Amino acid sequence: MNLEAFVLGCGGMMPLPYRHLTSVLLRREGDLFLFDGGEGTQVSLRKLNLKWKKINAIFVSHTHADHVTGIPGLLMLSSQVDRDDPLYIFGPPKIAEYIESSRKVLDMYINYQIVVREITEPGIIYSGPDFDVRAFPLQHTKTCVGYSLVEHPRPGAFFPDKAKELNVPCGPLWSQLQSGKSVMSANGTIVQPDEVLGPQRKGRKFSYVTDTRYIPSIAEEVAESDLLICEGMFDQSLSTTAHEKKHMTAQEAATIARDARVKKMALIHYSPRYTDHDLKLLLSEARAVFSHTVLTRDRMVFPIEYED
Repeated sequence: MNLEAFVLGCGGMMPLPYRHLTSVLLRREGDLFLFDGGEGTQVSLRKLNLKWKKINAIFVSHTHADHVTGIPGLLMLSSQVDRDDPLYIFGPPKIAEYIESSRKVLDMYINYQIVVREITEPGIIYSGPDFDVRAFPLQHTKTCVGYSLVEHPRPGAFFPDKAKELNVPCGPLWSQLQSGKSVMSANGTIVQPDEVLGPQRKGRKFSYVTDTRYIPSIAEEVAESDLLICEGMFDQSLSTTAHEKKHMTAQEAATIARDARVKKMALIHYSPRYTDHDLKLLLSEARAVFSHTVLTRDRMVFPIEYED
């Protein structure tokens, strides 16, 4: 099952000609999940030819303008493409007011169901048959949350030779064993899944953290993520500014990635004071702490692979 993260925008505070505001789309087979929606979100969706009308849910970190101003346009456009499924929107308190006031002021024509759920405490907020999305608190100038999508463990590797030895014929019965169901063999004995499967295998984990001060609890929440997309808004010379504005430096983001034992961290939400050329400073400072750090750019794609 494919899992990919598309960076629709990597900028913070204000859009630049070469950098849209922060937004990330996670595609998991037929499911699409949008994390924040700053200005330029629709442009990148179109350039990447993503089926944005199939977005299942939008997860908003907080209601500062550079994270939400791209959402009203998406809501209006979705009414023009015969959307049937409900759209879920999650975020901290005030997200419901923002969505409702946008609909009223812009006189939106909406012909599908929008379900808005405000997050008031950490925990699982959205689930599919084999994954959960968990929200956790961050520390910004207004209420802000981070998110992790965590897949459930997968069955172990299937060993056809063992199934044959136990007289289970190739076909639908093998699929049932692989899905964790017991079956009856050709000679009438019951065969349990653990007789033909290896140890249970880990699912994948994606985490999204932006607009926060460094707090140790973040590392606990994003622990062992296959991909952590994390803000690194300033270099270390501006640590005082970062503290005042309740943002992180790239070095602080790397500290979280290191302590959380993530596989890869992708920096996002850069201050507009940095040109693309200047971003090498953020990368250098982060890699000094956590070597598996990369810079995001608009419309970059990150495949997230299984460990085994």
